[in-house]
Amino acid sequence: MTSPGLRWTDIWKLAWRGLTRRRVRTLLTTLGITVAVASMVIFLSLGEGIRKVFVSQLGGIGPDVQVSLTPLSQGLALQPNLPQKTADDIQALAPELGIQTVTPVIMAVRGGLEVTQSVVLYGLPAAQGIGTVFPTTRAAQGRALTAADEGAGVAVAGAKAAQNLRLEVGSTLNLNRRNQVKVIGVLAPESGLVDNFIFIPLTTLQRSEGAAGRVSLVAVKLDNPRDARRVADVLSGRLDLEAGTQSDFLSFIDRALIISDAVRFGISLIALIVGGLAVANTVMMGVFERTREFGTLRAIGARPSFVRSLVLTESLLLSLVGGVGGVLLGLAGIAGVNLYTQQLAGIDAAALTPRLVLLALAISLLLGLLSGLLPARNAGRMSIVGALGRL
Repeated sequence: MTSPGLRWTDIWKLAWRGLTRRRVRTLLTTLGITVAVASMVIFLSLGEGIRKVFVSQLGGIGPDVQVSLTPLSQGLALQPNLPQKTADDIQALAPELGIQTVTPVIMAVRGGLEVTQSVVLYGLPAAQGIGTVFPTTRAAQGRALTAADEGAGVAVAGAKAAQNLRLEVGSTLNLNRRNQVKVIGVLAPESGLVDNFIFIPLTTLQRSEGAAGRVSLVAVKLDNPRDARRVADVLSGRLDLEAGTQSDFLSFIDRALIISDAVRFGISLIALIVGGLAVANTVMMGVFERTREFGTLRAIGARPSFVRSLVLTESLLLSLVGGVGGVLLGLAGIAGVNLYTQQLAGIDAAALTPRLVLLALAISLLLGLLSGLLPARNAGRMSIVGALGRL
């Protein structure tokens, strides 16, 4: 509520004038809020970006049903602890369940001191070929796996894996001290995830891993992918194994990202609290330095509510400018993150979404409101005589 002769526009003008009068302090405070909001935006954008990656790149590729001993809630099945004969048990149910292909798979991760040196080794029957599980892949150089490659020391590298490890047709890749494979093909860029795979004949990778007769999982393709949930339930019940669909995997990823979002937000909250304290300090100092000004406003008819509104407006302006600056700085940070992850894995790991922008601005305004409450209360309780008499 404004006072006689004073309008809401006067509040904004006086608030802006009060902030620009103390330019250095205002600038430093705004920078503090900008950095705090930018850190929150960058941290949370990682979750948004990874969600987009998994939805866009796993929504239409990979097996319709994945059978393993490890539930999806515990992540990808990497340990070769599933008997390979499980594939035969599933194949026997193919006519009844509308199963198109059954592919035993063994997976292993090879990592180096540098993240770019880490790849996923993906072993599957050479006779079935990579296209059985990932139908849109094609060789850009050399050739894909054929039935004659089973048991041989050969491999087909994904585009990003080949780039990171500097592989080309004819290159040799060491699996361990006793086993190595020769690259016979490099795939065309397809998706950020599959591009980091190196495909090896099943028995070749089993021999390298010391896992003869065992696999990590069995990938199942269906005649009708819409039956995935029903087929997964049947396989789980009859074989006493874990069977998950693409939707199950995406749901697991989403739950994991929600938890990681909460952790990242908690870390950002520390910086936001520091930024809020800086706003409160700046506004409180402004109230102290402008005691006579507030006394004059009261003397010419301004009500305590007007003075409180003026102080709150200053706090909100500080936070709003800092919030907008934080979003812009966060956008620059996101571009830097994506530049790195594109070089690393061929994906954009961070994304600035509309809901993230709205969240950042809403938190900035809430920060400004909370930071200005105490200074506004003190300013509104000043007596006219005491304010004018203060030197």
